[in-house]
Amino acid sequence: MSEKHDRLALWLRDAHAMEQQAETMLKAQQQRLEHYPELRARITQHISETQSQIERVEACIERVGTSTSTLKDLAGSAMATLQGLGGMFAGDEVLKGAMVSYAFENLEASGYLILAVAAEEVGDAQTARVCRDIMEEEIAMASWIKDHLPQLTRAFLTREEADLAAQR
Repeated sequence: MSEKHDRLALWLRDAHAMEQQAETMLKAQQQRLEHYPELRARITQHISETQSQIERVEACIERVGTSTSTLKDLAGSAMATLQGLGGMFAGDEVLKGAMVSYAFENLEASGYLILAVAAEEVGDAQTARVCRDIMEEEIAMASWIKDHLPQLTRAFLTREEADLAAQR
């Protein structure tokens, strides 16, 4: 195996852990968005996409001849759980969650671009295609969040001004 191949395998394992973290984080957000149905629906859709991404990354990991990292997966999920718990105590949790999600989706997209290029470098066109497809899904989610931040902010401020449960 070449160093490039080994690096691709390592990065795929990192991507798997990142998706596990994303799923945990998204599920925590989804449960607390009772007053923001459009955001909740989009997060629900992205949870399904994330679960599919996990499966596709697992297939890539198998194709390059390695396995997932249980330790990395557990660490990522634990970190996402702590982030979710921390957000529960912020009065503006819905907006902070959207900001974190926007940043995280862009982080994921850039990671998948790197993975696609690395896969191309080792001649693994199938992994490159999977990574570019996932990258587009992450970009679409980040774009959706960016496009909806103004209306989400207005809805939050309106609820807060009316002394309603703005954070949820």
